[in-house]
Amino acid sequence: MDAQGRGRADGIDPADQWVFDPKTGSYELRLDPSDPSDPSPDHVSPAGARSNLTGGNPSGGTASGGTPGPRKKPAQGSRSGGRPLPEQRGGRRAGKAPAGKAPAGKGGKGATAAAAATGRRKPKPKKSTKKKVLLWTGGTLAFLLVGGSLGAYLLYQHLNGNIEKIDVGVDNEAVPDGPVNILLIGTDKRSGKGNTGYGDNGSVGHADTTLLFHVAEDRSNATVISIPRDMIIDIPECPTKKDGTTRNIPGSKNVRFNESLGQSERDPGCTWRTVEKITGLKVSHFMMADFNAVKSLSSAVGGVEVCVGKDVNDPKSHLKLSAGRHEIEGEQALAFVRTRHSFGFESDLDRIKLQQQFLSSMMRKMKSDDTLTNPKKLYDLSNAATKSLTVDTGIGSISKLTSLAKELSKVDLKNITFATLPVKDNPADGKIHKTVVLDETKADPLLAMVREDVSLTEVKRKEKAAKDKQKAAEKEKDAKQAALLKGPKAEPAKVRVKVLNGSGKVGAAQETVTWMQNTKAMPHAGNGGNAGTGGQKAAKTVLEFAPNQADQARRLAEVMGLPADALHQTDKDAAPLAEMTLTLGADFKGAGVPVMPPKAPKQAPKDIQRIEADDKNVCAK
Repeated sequence: MDAQGRGRADGIDPADQWVFDPKTGSYELRLDPSDPSDPSPDHVSPAGARSNLTGGNPSGGTASGGTPGPRKKPAQGSRSGGRPLPEQRGGRRAGKAPAGKAPAGKGGKGATAAAAATGRRKPKPKKSTKKKVLLWTGGTLAFLLVGGSLGAYLLYQHLNGNIEKIDVGVDNEAVPDGPVNILLIGTDKRSGKGNTGYGDNGSVGHADTTLLFHVAEDRSNATVISIPRDMIIDIPECPTKKDGTTRNIPGSKNVRFNESLGQSERDPGCTWRTVEKITGLKVSHFMMADFNAVKSLSSAVGGVEVCVGKDVNDPKSHLKLSAGRHEIEGEQALAFVRTRHSFGFESDLDRIKLQQQFLSSMMRKMKSDDTLTNPKKLYDLSNAATKSLTVDTGIGSISKLTSLAKELSKVDLKNITFATLPVKDNPADGKIHKTVVLDETKADPLLAMVREDVSLTEVKRKEKAAKDKQKAAEKEKDAKQAALLKGPKAEPAKVRVKVLNGSGKVGAAQETVTWMQNTKAMPHAGNGGNAGTGGQKAAKTVLEFAPNQADQARRLAEVMGLPADALHQTDKDAAPLAEMTLTLGADFKGAGVPVMPPKAPKQAPKDIQRIEADDKNVCAK
């Protein structure tokens, strides 16, 4: 569908795609212009939709001066703009049958009188409104910082005028083949209503918040990497275009990353080239916004849920929240993503975590049914998005942004992972850590994974699966070990065992043998000397035995107080008079002392005297 011309495509008026459903009392998007499943023949455009989108002129034009003007009330029995209703005109939509005949179609001669009276074709199966809206609201994450999901209204011509473009000397396709890397930049520029009170209102607009959104080639997963603004890096030389003239801005060494934008009149292309140098990833497009984007987008979706673990009152960012969960928008949302002095070590790295929490929550809100099925929210969101948006020329139109959004919408939210580029304190700062440097030992593997389209979410799943598998194996082993302790026990006199000393205590083996023979009535216990060679220590006490010695092992385990994991059973039976082998380990405390002491109870006895430190009701009597 191309609605870039006069607001119409194939004779379709975009305003007619929003129809009133009397059953729900709300407006719904009908992308099929001939959809006969509309609940009423009196389709009415939502209030203000035509005036906002086509200029309010009945002919589809604009009021004087090129700005939208007021719409005239349509005549009785006609559509907005004076066009006749479907039942008042012939042709495909009217479906008017010749006198005395039923309308053609599946109904044939059996078509109902009601269908003939209304002149409608038999309705096709109605498509899900949610599915229709989803078709035009993809790519949420790519626009979170600067615009959010653009919504169905991106089709309308007037939104094109909202978008600001910067030519950075790279003209990539809107949807490139292979992986997509979108550079999202939030500047600290204080321009705009109500922003001058935020500290440095004279800032030229540095790269205050920067994220690289990487989408895998198969669109199965995405990784969003936050780049710390205070990271010390080298900024390469970069060409910039202004007023038709290109000039090269010299590079800088050992400076903060945020100087890649604004400083020395650098444009987003300089940040683009700096990120490519740091990550080794080829940037596809950039999107940039200032403070107003956070305020307008959070309000457009009706608030974003965040959670704080303590009361916060930060006079520098103007954030004031009580502990718990909150829906924030506007000035409060901006304060949340700006605060650095409320959490953790009051650093930019801690602020990045807050921003990631905010963006993740905003992403979920934009993808929610509450947003996708609400025409007003979709319009407010797309309008705020495009007004906040500055992009490269490769995606400098509504049609190109829509193509990109639809492509990015293929990524499932559960397969999107936020990460921060690993850094460490800058040694050059001494004791006062104001900046950071790249931690190459951690950053290199992370960036290699992203370059190879390895999903961090999938890695986490595999790691969890491996841990779960290991736990299951250990649990199964423990169950088998515990089963060894269950069953008949041999008479003490029939227990044959050789004791080796691996405890590190001199004479431990003979001490144990003497105790077994004299105290436990085990005459066939013998001293095997030191374990191994040189008397090295064994970590734990272990009893090795054959399957046909299990009853002896159970008796010895009972006598020695051995845990289940100390019993190691071999695969083959032993000779009738063969000995088991007991190796004393570092956990051996002495003859007659259980190797495994009784487990402590989980609760203290109720009748002991005690006072809990946080009990405010303690009162001396």
